[in-house]
Amino acid sequence: MAAGGFVAGDSRVQEYGGRMTFSVVVTSLMAASCGLIFGYDSGVTGGVTQMESFLSKFFPEVQSRMKSPKRDAYCKYDNQWLTAFTSSLFIAGTLSSLVASRVTRRVGRQAIMLIGGVMFLAGSIINAAAVNIAMLIIGRILLGFGLGFTLQAAPVYLSETAPARWRGAFTSSYNTFVVIGILSATITNYFTNRIPGWGWRLSLGLAAVPGVIIVVGAFFIPDTPSSLVLRGQPDRARAALQRIRGDGTNIDAEFKDIVRAVDEARRNNVGSFRRLFSKQYRHYLAVGLAIPIFFEFTGMIVIAVFSPVLFRTVGFNSQKAILGSVINSMTNLVATVLSTFVMDRTGRRFLLIVGGIGMMFCEVAISWVMAGHLGKHQGVTMPHGYATAVLVLICLCTFSFGVSWAPLRWVVPSEIYPVEIRSAGQAMSISVALCLSFVELQVSIALLCGMKYGVFLFYAGWLLTMTIFVAAFLPETKGVPLEAMQSVWTGHWYWRRFVKQDANHESQITSVSAN
Repeated sequence: MAAGGFVAGDSRVQEYGGRMTFSVVVTSLMAASCGLIFGYDSGVTGGVTQMESFLSKFFPEVQSRMKSPKRDAYCKYDNQWLTAFTSSLFIAGTLSSLVASRVTRRVGRQAIMLIGGVMFLAGSIINAAAVNIAMLIIGRILLGFGLGFTLQAAPVYLSETAPARWRGAFTSSYNTFVVIGILSATITNYFTNRIPGWGWRLSLGLAAVPGVIIVVGAFFIPDTPSSLVLRGQPDRARAALQRIRGDGTNIDAEFKDIVRAVDEARRNNVGSFRRLFSKQYRHYLAVGLAIPIFFEFTGMIVIAVFSPVLFRTVGFNSQKAILGSVINSMTNLVATVLSTFVMDRTGRRFLLIVGGIGMMFCEVAISWVMAGHLGKHQGVTMPHGYATAVLVLICLCTFSFGVSWAPLRWVVPSEIYPVEIRSAGQAMSISVALCLSFVELQVSIALLCGMKYGVFLFYAGWLLTMTIFVAAFLPETKGVPLEAMQSVWTGHWYWRRFVKQDANHESQITSVSAN
C-alpha cells in the first residue's frame, strides 16, 4: 500500500496528502448552502403561525382563543391544521429522501442538489401566493420534497470532499448554514410582523432567495470523486480530486483507495437497503439510527420551530416573542461556529456527552419554572421575571445543543457508513429523522396542552438515556479517513466482537468457495 493509504481493520490510520484549498472551501460552502433553505423554512413557520394577520386569514378560531381569558395557558395554539402547516414539510422530506437515495446513485450528488433547489423555488412561490390552507400545505410539501433531496446529498457531499483532518468542520458547515437560515427567518419575521395584512406573505416568499442560491450554486460545483467513480467516470473523478486537494498534491494513494472502495460498492450494488439490515452491517445501522432518533428526542426541534409560540405562551407579546426567537437563534449561531472550531480537536463523543448533560439540566429547570409560575392564580401568563428566566434557560439549552448535537447530527451519520451502503444509510438516517420530526411537530402543541410543564421532563429523560448511549457505544471518528472507517469499529470495546465474527464468517465463505 502506498504511503498515506490504509489497511481496513487496522488501527493505524495515516492521513492522505492535501491542503486547505480555495476550491475545496468554495465547493463545500456552495454545498452547505443547502442548509439555508432548511433553516429558513424551519425558522419562518414558528413566527408566522403566531402572526395575527396570518391567523385571522387561515385560523380565526385560534386567534379568538388567544384573546379568551378563560383558556388554558398551555393550550392557546392547540390546532392540528396549524401544526400540519409546519409538520407537512417533514413528512414530504421523509418520502423524497428514500427516492433520492436511488436517484443519487444514477445522477450524482450535484444533480440532486439542483433538483432540490428547483423544488424549493416552486414551494416558496406557492406559499407566498396562498389563499387557503390547501395551498399552504401543497407549498410546504414541495419544500419538503426539496428538503429530502438536498438532505440526502449535501452532508455526504461535504464528507466525501473534505480532507480527513477537517472533515468535521466542513460537514458541520451544513448545520452552520441551517442556523444562519433560522436566524434569517426570525429576523425577517421580526420586521414583517409589523406589516399589517400581508407581512406573512413576505416571510414565506423570501424562502425563494436561498432556493435561487442553491440552484445557481449547483451549476458551479463538481460532483464528488466517489460519486463520479461509482458512475463510471474515473478520469473526471481524478481531476475533481486533484482540484479540491490542490495542484502538486500527490493524490495517488487516496484515489486508489476511493476506487477500491467504490469497486467493492459496485460489486454489492444490488440490494443496498437489504444489505443495510443484514448482520454484517448491524453496527453501522445501530449507530446510524440511534443518532437521528436521539437527536429528535432532545426536544430542540420543537423549541427551534415553535420558540415564538412558546414565548407567547409564557407571556411575551407577538413582537417580543419574535425578538426572543431572534436572540435564541443568535445563540445557536455562536454555538455552531464554536463547534466548528473545536469538534476536530475534542472529538465527537466528548461534545455529544457534554452537550447532552447541559440540555438535560436546562430542560429540568424550564419545567420547574413553568410548573411554579405559569397558569397559577387564574393567570394565563407568568410574571415577567420568570418569563425572562425561561428565555435565558432556553438560550442556554440552545447553546448546549448548538455546540454538540446540532452539528454532529449531520457529521456522524455522513461518515460512519462504508461506501457500498453510504447512500442507503444516509437515506435511512434522514428518513427516520424527518419522520420523527413530522410526528413530534404535529403533536408537540397537543403535548404541551396535555402534559404542560411535564413535556420538558419527558425530553430530559431522553437526554439522560442518549448521553449514556453515546458514552458506552459511539466510536470516535475524529480524523479518520472515510476509507479507513472500519478501524474505529474494530477498536471499540463492544462492536469489535461483532466485526470479528463477521470477518471470520466471510473468511469461511471465501475458503469454501475456493475449495
